[in-house]
Amino acid sequence: MASPPSSRWRRLRQHFSISAPRMAVRTHLPWPWRAVVGVVLVALVAGMWWWGFDFGQIFGGFNRKETETRLATLESNDARLTQENVALRAANSTLESELAMARGAQQTMQRQVQEATAENAQLKEDLAFLQKLVVDSNKQPGVSIQRLNAERAGEEVWDFSILVVRGGNPKGEFDGSVALSATVVAAGGATPGRTSTINLPEDQPATAAALKLRFKYYQRLEGSFRIPPGHVVKSMNARILEAGSPSPRATRNLIIP
Repeated sequence: MASPPSSRWRRLRQHFSISAPRMAVRTHLPWPWRAVVGVVLVALVAGMWWWGFDFGQIFGGFNRKETETRLATLESNDARLTQENVALRAANSTLESELAMARGAQQTMQRQVQEATAENAQLKEDLAFLQKLVVDSNKQPGVSIQRLNAERAGEEVWDFSILVVRGGNPKGEFDGSVALSATVVAAGGATPGRTSTINLPEDQPATAAALKLRFKYYQRLEGSFRIPPGHVVKSMNARILEAGSPSPRATRNLIIP
């Protein structure tokens, strides 16, 4: 049996009136999609922030990309210059070694030239002496001192050279020694001008070997001796002594200016 019109109108009015029950509309979204949406929003915000940061740097006079490009270029140039520096150092070391070798070779050649020059002069002197010795071979036999020289080799060291020859046509060897005396004068100190004598080899036994004589035609003697500090050699005297004879066979004096 149908409801009367008044009853239907009453229910309709209650449904749409102020006193009607409230309704809520909700949309149901699964949580994975919510996470995706959240990530997208975060990425979008970060991108906008980064984009704004770059443009802010550009507008502020600082371009990060340009700076990174310049930094990469500088790093590349630094690596290249470092390699070139290493190569130049190696080349410089090689050139220094070659220069040192060249200088050593030059010094060796100069020394050899000086030695050859001195030897050549000595050979010329020996040749002249031998020629003179041949010319004098028919003269009366005898021992003589042809040359006596002395020169300073250091503050307290002097060198001497003696040439002893035999005239005529000797049959055997001469055996003996040279007795050398040096007169030295004090050049300063407490007793300037004081004179003393150095007798060789008595005062300096190390010179005995350089003063031994054993020859047939001639012999050259060379050696060195020491003098007291602050002294100079003023004169020298050489005497030839034959083995077994106390008397000198020949003498020669040298005055040193």
